[in-house]
Amino acid sequence: TATMSFLWFQNFFGIQLEGVILPPVLTIDVILGLLGNMVALWIFCFKLKAWNPNNLFLFNLVIADFFALVSLPLRIDALLRGYWVFGDGLCRINLFLMFSNRSASIALMTVVAIYRYFKVVHPHHCFNRMTKRQAAYVSVFVWLLVISPRVPMLAYSHIKGRANSTQCFFFTSYKEASRGIIILVGMHRILTVLEFIIPLAMLLFCSIRISSFLKERQMGKKDKVRKAMHVCAAIVTVFMVCFLPTTVTTIGVWVIRSYRPWDCTAFYTFTQLTIVSFGLNFLNSALDPIVYVFSSSMFRKALCSSLPRTLCCGRGNETPESTSGTQSTSQDELKSMRASRGSEAM
Repeated sequence: TATMSFLWFQNFFGIQLEGVILPPVLTIDVILGLLGNMVALWIFCFKLKAWNPNNLFLFNLVIADFFALVSLPLRIDALLRGYWVFGDGLCRINLFLMFSNRSASIALMTVVAIYRYFKVVHPHHCFNRMTKRQAAYVSVFVWLLVISPRVPMLAYSHIKGRANSTQCFFFTSYKEASRGIIILVGMHRILTVLEFIIPLAMLLFCSIRISSFLKERQMGKKDKVRKAMHVCAAIVTVFMVCFLPTTVTTIGVWVIRSYRPWDCTAFYTFTQLTIVSFGLNFLNSALDPIVYVFSSSMFRKALCSSLPRTLCCGRGNETPESTSGTQSTSQDELKSMRASRGSEAM
């Protein structure tokens, strides 16, 4: 029939397009991600003298990125070969790690933003007295929250085809898919949308409140206020660049299949856009080290102390207060706030 012919055409050319676009994109993601996260892991394990809840959350983000990075080489190999050779078990694990990384990265970035929000905007809140043990409990809760909906993926086979046409895909043929797979696909689409929209709203709220709070009180120098605002904007921008395309294409495929099942052209277009967004989805693993530098003064100082002095631009011009290893950024900001309040009272 015409529908079957179109599905064959779509699957054939979709796989070919993936083989052209995704291998170089994913290879760049792996190389940059491994370099950045290996440096970050080295800093966390061997150079960081003291730990706080923020650094513990960032360390978990490093672990989440490594889960994705170790799974991508198998996907790159399958795309270059044109078929999957690693068997059913590794296919399930591969898909599980890739989808879990997206959820874990989003969740942990949101936790870091919320932690920073309370530190800056509500410095006396009980949330800021969180211990390292409590932060570890929060991290475990986040992992359980993001992994639990993905565990059912491990219970079903996602291998399609035979011999040199074997494919490991989560979203292949819907006609011959079992009811369990159809439910999993529906759950994945719902999670993809919700785990982007809700954290994005929280990130925007935290970023705007931090920026307005610092700007209104003019804590420290104006350039520091401007830098804090730029950092917040950069985090939101990275979040949207990496995860927005996947969310939009997922919604597009969902809407077309539900309300315009006869519109094969639109469905094929969104399928191809999903292929492109798949590569951007893992770019966050390469960009997360930037978040570590901006979000943790302790990490930044440990990194600068490990680099040649010439690479740490402006380090020599910093004041003693800004280079002290015993005070965090939030503590400096709190001191500035108290000082400004004291001068106003006088």
